[in-house]
Amino acid sequence: MAKLVLEQAVPAQWVDQVFADYRQRQYPRELLFSTIVELMSLVSLGLRPSLHAAAKQMDELPVTIAALYDKINRTEPELLRALVSGSAERLSPTLEALGCTSILPGWQLRIVDGNHLPSTEKRLSPLRCERAVARPGFSVVVYDPDLDLVVDLQPCEDAYASERVSVLPLLKNARMGQLWMADRLYCTLPVLQACEQTGASFIVREPSKHPTMLEQGSWQACGVIESGAVREQIIEVKNGRRWRRVELSLQTPTDSGDSMMWFWSNLPETVSARQIAELYRRRWSIEGMFQRLESVLDSEISSLGNPKAALLGFASAVLAYNVLSVLKRSVEQAHRATQPPDWEASIFHLAVQVRSGYEGMLIAVPAENFPVEQTPRGLAERLLGLARLIKAKQVSKSTRGPKKPKPKEWLEGKAARVHLSTDRVLKAAKSNKQP
Repeated sequence: MAKLVLEQAVPAQWVDQVFADYRQRQYPRELLFSTIVELMSLVSLGLRPSLHAAAKQMDELPVTIAALYDKINRTEPELLRALVSGSAERLSPTLEALGCTSILPGWQLRIVDGNHLPSTEKRLSPLRCERAVARPGFSVVVYDPDLDLVVDLQPCEDAYASERVSVLPLLKNARMGQLWMADRLYCTLPVLQACEQTGASFIVREPSKHPTMLEQGSWQACGVIESGAVREQIIEVKNGRRWRRVELSLQTPTDSGDSMMWFWSNLPETVSARQIAELYRRRWSIEGMFQRLESVLDSEISSLGNPKAALLGFASAVLAYNVLSVLKRSVEQAHRATQPPDWEASIFHLAVQVRSGYEGMLIAVPAENFPVEQTPRGLAERLLGLARLIKAKQVSKSTRGPKKPKPKEWLEGKAARVHLSTDRVLKAAKSNKQP
């Protein structure tokens, strides 16, 4: 199943065509861009521990290892965006053929958030004399919660650059019938106006220092939802734009102590204020996607210190996540009739099965035995047929219980750095329980 979806998402010929269409200074001479994507995908899926190991295991690598690293260190960000958005367009029809439910019927949801890459090893010579951590950059990601698919990505090499500026190129692809949701970081007039000019709608949380409101209408009570009471008003901002402002009075304050939340939106009146408040809760689904991207896939490769190479590693992990998302939807649809209504497959366990059998399958079964399906419907039917052979128990998601609250106490640095022996603590606890 993984092989079939990979052939649909990132076939080598299509990847090289993307390179030819979007490259600026790079050129293919001996090493094709499709080969680089293939090697990075092996690392992201966990089939190889590093890019060096993946290259060493490749039968006919046309260049040296040094030339390979030199190539990925010059990967242009425009290529990464074209690769992610193009592969999502290729996979979306298959996911729709498998069947999906819409959170807000009649609308396409788009959730925007930034993902900053963590510090890397200081292998680059200019970094070795620096004490501060080295951040290789970040990406602003557009996520479709209905399809569980990353549909667009804007990589940025400068870790100090503004996310509010980096999101603007993504908004150029917004269109009528789409609903874009974002955190309060993106509640600025340039961002909201850029979204509205495309005909799309938005829901954005209001920050503490929000854009200036020229006029505020009277509040209208709108009822109560599970989180608290809702009311709304009409506001006017610069350039005569009139938007809706929804207030949610929380029954339980957030972890940061906020008991009130405000949202700005230009949705029509057919979408009620209560629906707007409920929809914003879906914004957290992108945080879950980032968590799965980090824990299931190797999206943060600490050995890739060059910003372009680190962003290539992240984009490869996004491609792998989209592939696993298609597998997850296939397995859930194939076992829907025999499992409880709330049954869900686990991307983690699916990735474990792919890692355990993928390489052996490639050795045992020649590549010509994997005919590429020509239509999304044909691929969906074939995936469903294969998914029925999977034991649902082996890939089911395990739901953890509620977290126990822990008191947050301030500690001195000396006390925080103290270490202890786990073995001695366990033995002491065991001896204390004995009568």
